Amino acid sequence: MSARFTVLTGGVGGAKLVDGLYRILPQNSLTAIVNTGDDFRHFGQPISPDIDTLLYTLSGKSNQALGWGREGETWNFMAALKSLGGEDWFNLGDGDLALHVLRGMALSAGEPLSGIIARFAEAWDLQLSILPMTDDAVATWVETDEGLLPFQRYFVERQCAPKVQAVRFEGAAEAVPAPGVVAAIMDCDTVLVAPSNPWLSVDPLLAIPQIRKALESTKAPVIAVSPLVEGKAVKGPTAKLMDELGLEVTNHSIAAHYGNLLDGLVVHNKDEAPQSVAIARTDTLMKSPKDRERVARTVLALAAECRR
Repeated sequence: MSARFTVLTGGVGGAKLVDGLYRILPQNSLTAIVNTGDDFRHFGQPISPDIDTLLYTLSGKSNQALGWGREGETWNFMAALKSLGGEDWFNLGDGDLALHVLRGMALSAGEPLSGIIARFAEAWDLQLSILPMTDDAVATWVETDEGLLPFQRYFVERQCAPKVQAVRFEGAAEAVPAPGVVAAIMDCDTVLVAPSNPWLSVDPLLAIPQIRKALESTKAPVIAVSPLVEGKAVKGPTAKLMDELGLEVTNHSIAAHYGNLLDGLVVHNKDEAPQSVAIARTDTLMKSPKDRERVARTVLALAAECRR
């Protein structure tokens, strides 16, 4: 039986690692379990930012200049919306909108999100399993010095400016993992945690009791890639958020956050690393496809060492 690999992911950095793994692993040996705590409704449409970023990245449709959305996007919908006084803090491109409309129609017809995403992946001939963490509603909320904010208001509209006091995941305690999620963790040879923001992109998955239990119980090594490079976040508010939560912006804090779930950690070059887990080093900046493949090979090599 061929080896199976499962990666927990969210955001742009996570999508880059999944892309690197997808490029070097045999077809249909990889499962990506994706954060849906960022999901929300906008203009009546259901938006799944992390899932869509992954779909666009793996299919070669991602916008390289913006780092999000589709390549060659047009913005006629947003221009017409703005002319009528509509909110324009969250941009929806014309091509991007097609995904949301189709998803909304399918959800209204009673189809689960997991089934919809599987159809999208099949339509673009993606040879891996992309699973939302749950088909249930889970919403990330951020407690800030400006009050309680839904994630996208904090992240996009306010550009992460408010000071974070805590993060909560409404609905997570009652949520059931999407079909295949627990099996993907329990039955694989390696579990990987992408260099996504641990508190905003990975914690929503860990907040679902059956997912955390599976990670605690799996016999597969669990290997994470640190989102820190020379004490800073490559993209997004990771370092700022850690500082606001009273944590040192170090790989020690990253490892401590994942605790006994973690067997190994990949860190950037000569960055300081904890002694509590196995360590591998590489340049974790993923600017090109070759960079993504290099990081993916480093992660898999560390996992192989941890299995010995």
